[in-house]
Amino acid sequence: MSKQLKIGSRGSQLALTQSRAVGALLQDQHPNLEVDIEIIQTKGDVTSGPLRQFGGQGVFTKELERALLDGQVDLAVHSLKDLPTEIHPDLEIIATPQREDVRDVLVTHGGGGLNDLPADACLGTGSLRRRCQLLALRPDLRCAEIRGNIDTRLAKAENGEFDGVVLAAAALHRLDLKARISAYLTPDQVLPAVGQAALGLQMRRDHALVPSVEAINHPSTLAAVTAERSFLRRLGGGCHAPIAAWAQETNGQLHITGLVGAVDGSHLERASLDGPTTEATDLGIQLAELLKAQGADVLLKAAD
Repeated sequence: MSKQLKIGSRGSQLALTQSRAVGALLQDQHPNLEVDIEIIQTKGDVTSGPLRQFGGQGVFTKELERALLDGQVDLAVHSLKDLPTEIHPDLEIIATPQREDVRDVLVTHGGGGLNDLPADACLGTGSLRRRCQLLALRPDLRCAEIRGNIDTRLAKAENGEFDGVVLAAAALHRLDLKARISAYLTPDQVLPAVGQAALGLQMRRDHALVPSVEAINHPSTLAAVTAERSFLRRLGGGCHAPIAAWAQETNGQLHITGLVGAVDGSHLERASLDGPTTEATDLGIQLAELLKAQGADVLLKAAD
């Protein structure tokens, strides 16, 4: 007897691609599972201007969470970097499929990388995290707000409106747009956002299909993002502060690096820690406290 599962997704091409991929993974594991996708419009999809001016974190996820709580959908597929670290007590991240490439990328008008950009070049990015790290590397750069779907952003670089735009590698990979990438930025250059390139599969805790969704969990990814999200929660930061973190699992051990920066790139605090995956939450907390001791609190207050 077949079971039905309704996935809630934003309506963008990227969100739908991600939700369809999750549906395919679930059906590979459970051939009798019927999967449908319902588009849920979020505040972030219908509001223009910088995200931090009208709500910051949660603008792409609140409506999806409401649909879960109301029983409109069974499963929400989130880009995990968009999901706040504090979620409704009746909801839970049930699984995280294997993570994509965590790096950021440049798409430039001239086709080169960061060092090929001319003096005073203008990059399109709405991310304070990207901006502060890029300015630390190239203080001469100008960073301008940019929003819109992936194709819109790519066009702004390729037609010369910007000298370049900064995007997540994972987005271009998932949309089969690798050929448009001019250069990858290493995590040493630009540390990724918390949860970048990972999907968070969220459900009601008491849903009957929780075990079915757990079957597509990738334990290494879940351990890594658990540490990163714990780090962010402890710092108390959201979209208003330049915060970055990346954790990697190897043989049951996590290595996590975190960063807090000044918006103008004039000061970056960075630190790393190692620990067992079984202590992912505590590791994130310890890293946040280490950075606070190094002066991250001052940078966070300045960003408010």
